[in-house]
Amino acid sequence: MGSSTSSEHLARLAGVVEAALDERVGALIGAEPDLAPFAAALRHPLEAGGKRLRPVLLLATVEALGGDLAPALSSACALELIHTFSLVHDDLPALDDDDLRRGRPTTHVAYGEDVAILVGDGLFALAFRLIAEDPLPPAAARLGAVAELARATDGMVRGQYLDLHPVPDPDEASVARMCGLKTGCLIEAGIGMGLVLAGADPAAGDAYRALGRELGVGFQIVDDVLDATSTSAELGKTAGADVANDRRTFVTVLGLDAARERAEASWARAEALLDALPGDPAALREAAALIYRRTR
Repeated sequence: MGSSTSSEHLARLAGVVEAALDERVGALIGAEPDLAPFAAALRHPLEAGGKRLRPVLLLATVEALGGDLAPALSSACALELIHTFSLVHDDLPALDDDDLRRGRPTTHVAYGEDVAILVGDGLFALAFRLIAEDPLPPAAARLGAVAELARATDGMVRGQYLDLHPVPDPDEASVARMCGLKTGCLIEAGIGMGLVLAGADPAAGDAYRALGRELGVGFQIVDDVLDATSTSAELGKTAGADVANDRRTFVTVLGLDAARERAEASWARAEALLDALPGDPAALREAAALIYRRTR
């Protein structure tokens, strides 16, 4: 790809995601006078920005396999809406009770717990509406994208349950299972939905899905290390929340040094999987580097 910078592909795809969110989600949120306060609350967690990693993974997968991005944009937005819904609900007092997300007050702090619950519900519904009403992808592709996203959302919710109600004396395997559901499912969905929308053949699909599973694990290990070693200002969310909430993480179970070693081993496996992928996974390679080398 010539002399492109290390973040060129990610910046471009993230910009595509932001534009699509503004256009598609803005139109669905609406502006009826009596619902204007709720519309503002719906926009609040989305306007906080973020890496947009999951929809970028989706678009990067489509691009790597030579697909057209236009029919994938609504699905990319839907995936980001589901991720954002999960954050809004995760921050609620009944779950993690956090007051900072992406450097700004969480939705329940800004608008109240009752509204935050409804915001999560609304984002969830808008996600599936976006895919179902998009005329660009063939019906089979829309159905496949919905199925991928629904499975991942179900897995994420089950992982949240395991996080709140862990098995007694969890070991590394039980933490990995919980994280694979809670965090990994939506990361894997980015690649899985991209495969469906690109019409990938089964062999290519297996290779890309293996990468998705590894990235899901790696993301959470790095997240656990950052939670233990960074400040709230650096993270844009409350640092040390895992320990404060008595959560079981790779760091609390393995120790910090061993967790760092696991992250490096996961990065090595991800690089090997990237090297073996068919197509042109340049943007996926940048996304993987972001996952393992990020500071927030």
